[in-house]
Amino acid sequence: MKKKSAEKKRHVVAWANKAEWDQVLEYLYSADPALQRFALQRVSAWRGRYASSCPVAVDCTADLVRCQVLDRAGQLDAEELVLLYGAGLVRFVNLITERQQGRTARPLRRLAGNLDIPEWVVNLRHDVTHRKLPTLTWCRKGCKVVLEWLQQKYWSRQLGGGPHEDWDSESDGEEEEEEEEEGGDQKRHGDALMARQQEMEAYKDARELLISFEKEQFRALDGPPEDQNLSALLAELKLLALQSGALLVDVLLEDGFLVPTAEQLETLGCGGGADRRDAAEPRLAPAFLRFWLPLLRSLYSASFIHLLLEKLFVELKPLSGAFRAFYVAAWISEIIVCNGNKCEFHFETKGQKKARMKDRLFVNRIQLRWQQLLSACLEAPCASTPRLLQLVLDDMEHPLPPDTRHKLLQLCSIYTQGARREPDPRPGPRPVYTLESLRDEPRHARRLHPRRAEAERGEASPDGQAEKAKGLRGSAWQLCSDKVPWRNYPLGKVPGQSDDPSRLMVERYSTLTVVDQPVELEAPHHVPGGSAPLRTADGLLWNHSDVNKMKSGLTLF
Repeated sequence: MKKKSAEKKRHVVAWANKAEWDQVLEYLYSADPALQRFALQRVSAWRGRYASSCPVAVDCTADLVRCQVLDRAGQLDAEELVLLYGAGLVRFVNLITERQQGRTARPLRRLAGNLDIPEWVVNLRHDVTHRKLPTLTWCRKGCKVVLEWLQQKYWSRQLGGGPHEDWDSESDGEEEEEEEEEGGDQKRHGDALMARQQEMEAYKDARELLISFEKEQFRALDGPPEDQNLSALLAELKLLALQSGALLVDVLLEDGFLVPTAEQLETLGCGGGADRRDAAEPRLAPAFLRFWLPLLRSLYSASFIHLLLEKLFVELKPLSGAFRAFYVAAWISEIIVCNGNKCEFHFETKGQKKARMKDRLFVNRIQLRWQQLLSACLEAPCASTPRLLQLVLDDMEHPLPPDTRHKLLQLCSIYTQGARREPDPRPGPRPVYTLESLRDEPRHARRLHPRRAEAERGEASPDGQAEKAKGLRGSAWQLCSDKVPWRNYPLGKVPGQSDDPSRLMVERYSTLTVVDQPVELEAPHHVPGGSAPLRTADGLLWNHSDVNKMKSGLTLF
């Protein structure tokens, strides 16, 4: 390999001499469209001589310069220019990063980052290929940045060489790049192994510290706790939470810690099955909560509570066991209730407040990420989800509209009712419905409820209809006896009804006189020198002209 790299490589190029190459470079980056067109013609000639082996950088430069020339000519629309610029940018990103791809495909953003290509240029290429086309302004900006990159990374590097400089960008240093790529893969593999080893060591440390904490807490049940040992453990766990908070939360959610075992519950006097009977109202036993209070209070921070809640909802999603699901949901409920600020606590005494604060995880309210928690809660359907959803909705900083809250709770209750469905107390096979049994069902209903059937027949009989019509006699309403298909008319409409509001006016109406009006209990206060309004006993309050004015002023919206 060293002997090959030491030898001077000679290539046949498409340009006559170095002077022609310098001239084409100068004209390509000129502000004069005429000079740029001349340079593009020379590049076309080079392509003809090269056949299919023209340098990639030369091809991409010519494509983007041609876009600028057509843009300055002003003969194309904005959409056509966007498509032209987009094709040039897509071709540039694909061709430049193509040789960086190995046997396995790697993201273009990573390959472009290795070549110092701005990430937003790759995003621009992605928008052109897969999404909505970018604006013309962004296309022009991308073209300008890419031309500057090509000038810096390719054209400027050729200026220091002689006429026999290696110009073919496709054949330069392929073996060296492969060696660099293999070395980079080995380095990344070594870094990954080292990171994995460090993670395993941190995991072991977390488990050992948590087990030591549990031993100290169980030892405190028999006698006074050793504050010095417990304080040292809490300090180490707090430092571990600052360094690897996510790993510590993962260990906490394993069986035997925040999710207890049956033996631990018996030791604490909580009982193995009494705490998980009501999955719809998950609550932690006070003794089990006090067992973990010292640790959770020492680890308290807004970021740790956020992380713990998110991990708890993630753990709740795939669970099928009722025991583990109950304690995961109970910890979620405990945190949200502790973060709440309900009004019923505002009028409590100091003693009541002290007793309530004794078992709280934290005192100050935290601004939680409510939208994320709401989505996580809806994505984890189980028997406890309706209760957790109610807590989240009640404690949100910006509550949802009442109608939306009601619909979410109803949908959640319907979706999770299968998990909370109780067994049918009536044993035996379920009835099989046939067409004959469905036809006979109304007869059985009439036999079971004879009074209701008689009342319905009485209302539908001619005597019942006549009695109803007699009750409406003298009013503006009358009973309709026609067979009208009411299901074909919208609610509030009758057959033959017009949209003109004047049809709503009643032809016969009664007048309201002064005698019919309410009597004032107090005499009005007369102002000296003023005249009080006079009322006539037999005058109409509204005459026909007033009614006509009102009818003419109505507008149908």
